[in-house]
Amino acid sequence: MAAALENELEVDNEDYYSLLNVRREATQEELKSSYRRLCMLYHPDKHRDPELKKQAEQLFTYVHQAYEVLSDPQSRAIYDIFGKKGLEVEGWEVVEKKRTPAEIREEYERLQRERDERRLQQRTNPKGTISVGIDASDLFDRYEEDFEDVPGGGFPHIEINRMHISQSIEAPLTTSDTAVLSGSLSTHNGNGGGNINLCVRRVTSARGWGELEFGAGDIRGPLFGMKVFRNVTARCFVTAQWGLQFSSRGVKPSATTMMARNLDQNTMGYLQWRWGSQSAMTTSIVRDTKTSHFTLALQLGVPHSYLMMSYQYKFQDEDQTKVKGSIKTGFFGTLVEYGAERKISRHSVVAATVSIGVPQGVSLKIRLNRASQTYLFPIHLTDQILPSAVFYATVGPLAFYLAVQKLIIMPYVRAQKEQELEKHKEVSASDIARRKQEAEAAVLLMQESVKRIIDAEESKMGLIILNAWYGKFVSDNNQKRESAKVIDVTVPLQCLVKDSKLILTEASKAGLPGFYDPCVGEEKSLKLLYQFRGGMHQVLSGDTEPLKIPKQFDSKMI
Repeated sequence: MAAALENELEVDNEDYYSLLNVRREATQEELKSSYRRLCMLYHPDKHRDPELKKQAEQLFTYVHQAYEVLSDPQSRAIYDIFGKKGLEVEGWEVVEKKRTPAEIREEYERLQRERDERRLQQRTNPKGTISVGIDASDLFDRYEEDFEDVPGGGFPHIEINRMHISQSIEAPLTTSDTAVLSGSLSTHNGNGGGNINLCVRRVTSARGWGELEFGAGDIRGPLFGMKVFRNVTARCFVTAQWGLQFSSRGVKPSATTMMARNLDQNTMGYLQWRWGSQSAMTTSIVRDTKTSHFTLALQLGVPHSYLMMSYQYKFQDEDQTKVKGSIKTGFFGTLVEYGAERKISRHSVVAATVSIGVPQGVSLKIRLNRASQTYLFPIHLTDQILPSAVFYATVGPLAFYLAVQKLIIMPYVRAQKEQELEKHKEVSASDIARRKQEAEAAVLLMQESVKRIIDAEESKMGLIILNAWYGKFVSDNNQKRESAKVIDVTVPLQCLVKDSKLILTEASKAGLPGFYDPCVGEEKSLKLLYQFRGGMHQVLSGDTEPLKIPKQFDSKMI
């Protein structure tokens, strides 16, 4: 059964709730009432024409299948989680007889965890970082007299003064053991080196894990380290790390321990002690909410002691925009940073940060995250705090981003969406054709019932659907294009009228009897013109919006 769930379940276009026109929270009585109504409409014995009888049998089977699934609590729970495909998974017949709907959901979560573990064992989860340091201080820290007699001295000199490349891969050994192999190369002003590390981690229980680290490099020499993590309580955990760094000057031991505690639902408190070449004690408070992230930290140590405060605001938009600012002051001086971060595609995030400090000067840091790869570009602009450097560091990246966003990113994303939409249309073309044929057959079967409903409604000046269209309504005058995007659903809607009322649930209307999706993947709506109590009214409703007419106050009276 777990193996059958290895592949992601595809979204089924046949929504049982929409087919029966009931809410997802519908009671057994509501299901039974809708089922009986559709059975009277599609029952094969009501049709003498062989072709109509055959079509009625097919639609009657669909309705009966939908009712069987939704009327059974266990089958309904499986359908709500997996969709129609989930009902075809072998093994559910055992679960249905012994489990409640809540237990079925728990079983699904367990199976998904097992599937995630198997997927974890099949991937290496590569992560990498590339950092390119750029010295552009010649743009601002120039002295004209130094360049007067130098050929080409009128042009600023920009150089790459440092680079760093690191990469790591994970190799799950068992469900509890993981090996991580990592390496890095660095160069700074012509001098460089590299190292390689192997880390083996074991999850000892649900409350803790431990790892061993072995490393070697051409600068620092061999390294041996050990780290443990332990949940002390539900709200508190501790970590401890020990290391031995071997070099030609001897052995340098180090140790770090940290305790963290949940102060409330969104706030964590940390206390860290570090012993070694740079001993220090740090305490910090981190508060992370849906809209903001705040950090306050104090470090006392040798050689650096500092106080740091940072704040980040998270906009609730589609691009997950964030703006941040921080200030850090200590024995080394004072540093102020501000910047922004934004998602530019499904897997890419770009960020820019301006740093202004004494004695650091002004610098600009640009970061691009693409999936699990990170690209960093720290650009040093000046050793002094110059207004011109601050201005260009702030305005330059913003102007460049807006230009790239408008000229490259937006057209690319738009083209990607159009390409995906066309591909989806091609893949689902046969299904759309089948659904269209079924909808047309359903409309033929509804004709006699609709005549009776209209006669009954006219006799009491009730609800009569004059015209109804479903699909994407275009604004141009191209009738051919509009007809391709919209279908006539007057008959199906009139057939759903009962006691001078039409009630549609919040499900997509494409699944209603006599409906189909005329424009897959595009935004759709329902527009209808109806008559009630001698007056004509027009209503426009979104695809998944519930609809109930007649309304007490109609949107438009003609």
